[in-house]
Amino acid sequence: MELPGLAFAVWLSLCFCVPVDGYPNGKVRQACASMVPCHGTAPTLPPEHSIALNVTEFRPGDTIEVNLSGPDFEGFFIQARDAAHLDGPAVGSFTLADPRLSQLLTCGRTKNSAVSHTSKRKKTQMKVYWIAPGDAPNHVQFLATVVKKYKTFWVKIPGPIVSQPNALSPATEATPTSQPISHLSKPFNVSGCGRTKFCIRNPSNCDAGSASCSFLSFQREGSSVLVELSGPSEGYLAFALSHDQWMGGDDAYLCVNEDHHPRVSTAYLKGRSPPVRDSENALEDVSWRLADGVLQCSFRRSILLPASKGRFALDANYYIFLADGESSGDGLIHKHRRQPLVTTAMYNVSGRPRDVGGSRAPPLVKAHGALMFVAWITTASVGVIVARFFKPVWSHSFLFGKEMWFQVHRGLMLTTVMLTSASFVLPFIYRGGWSQQAGYHPYLGCTLMALTILQPLMAGFRPPRHAPRRWLFNWFHWSTGTTARILAVVTMFLGMDLPALDLPDPWDTYTMIGFVAWHVGIDVLLEVHSYCLVRKVELVEDDRVQILQSLTSAEAE
Repeated sequence: MELPGLAFAVWLSLCFCVPVDGYPNGKVRQACASMVPCHGTAPTLPPEHSIALNVTEFRPGDTIEVNLSGPDFEGFFIQARDAAHLDGPAVGSFTLADPRLSQLLTCGRTKNSAVSHTSKRKKTQMKVYWIAPGDAPNHVQFLATVVKKYKTFWVKIPGPIVSQPNALSPATEATPTSQPISHLSKPFNVSGCGRTKFCIRNPSNCDAGSASCSFLSFQREGSSVLVELSGPSEGYLAFALSHDQWMGGDDAYLCVNEDHHPRVSTAYLKGRSPPVRDSENALEDVSWRLADGVLQCSFRRSILLPASKGRFALDANYYIFLADGESSGDGLIHKHRRQPLVTTAMYNVSGRPRDVGGSRAPPLVKAHGALMFVAWITTASVGVIVARFFKPVWSHSFLFGKEMWFQVHRGLMLTTVMLTSASFVLPFIYRGGWSQQAGYHPYLGCTLMALTILQPLMAGFRPPRHAPRRWLFNWFHWSTGTTARILAVVTMFLGMDLPALDLPDPWDTYTMIGFVAWHVGIDVLLEVHSYCLVRKVELVEDDRVQILQSLTSAEAE
């Protein structure tokens, strides 16, 4: 009896010992480029904290006092960047005013180029010192990410801009290199899809001007490709070229609505972190349009860009991602509001014109949901019904040397265990680990898996039918199974709302309610039927006893 308990304890420990993204100790080097904490939620708007400096001008080698202040906060992350290229690397280095509350970090190749917290201790003010480098840009802006609590944080809070003496204003310097952008006069034309354009549409055959259509097209024109991107969004649209169906190491393109001023740029995706935008843009002939909730952008890009690091050649095969989401006025993009659309195969976008679609639900996630549904709505429920209501009927029928009801019950429940186990590992394979963005679903799923493993372990050590402790086993077996069935239903309801499944809301919920109601109704109906049979037998037995009691001894014999 000790062996299954020990095995269960070890398994449960492994189930819950999973990595959790978060930086209570301030070691936030993974967020150096984006300055976004991996907390699984979108940043809060508007900011409540501010950055103050003691000067407005600087020379290389000067030391500037930087003060971050505001309501109570737990974590922070401060950098200085070139005001003309805020997506670029950090510049300069910092020194600390209070080493107990702050620490130096190295982002990129510059040592001590960022400052962060050392613990979750609450604070209202933080002072550090910034040292201007010898090759400092003309204008430097300070940025801060502030975490009030795990799911409440602000990203890249803009601070003051300090300039070198006699430098032109940032706006004046940026004007010559600003990207010329024109306005589109009408929605994109989809008539060339499959004939002159390579198109991706979701839903299939939808019109690019529709408020429900996600559209991306590539049209080869000599040594360049004209790209058209359209979708239902007032924040941003993005697509990426990838060598696989996983985010990370991808060539991305963003069309962002920055307070009704478009910004079309290239970016690089590193893992599941926010995209890192390029300081240099390789796009030409940029146009855009925002009307009736539909954002449209077009641009031209050379097929080959050997001088641009991170840009893929457009004459090779790639999987294509298409995403949309919200953005803030300063151009900060938030996590996509739904699962990205991913093509089911690799395509050459500059090759033969085609009209294809994609899927927002990865096959592994679909298989996970389908296997769990079959396990707990079909095999587990039928197995319970057989054990509860067919035992009296099949007690005298045997299958492979055992009572038929027991063999059928055991076969169905072992099938449930195998389906649940196979389904359990699929999300971990897809995510590559634990998901912080799935709410309570993974925690309940781990608990359900533990109960699923516990049931056959208990059954393997059940005492004989007439043993004194058999009632104890029966009670634990029933209570564990009932808890698992209820937990499975709750977990499935929570899982149906996750964006990775992309189920049609609210019909998915109504369908699930229908299945649950049908099973509950069957259980109630069989309980009533069983009670009526037992009551009928009791009445017949009472009549038989009364008849026997009314007879004489001789007649009774």
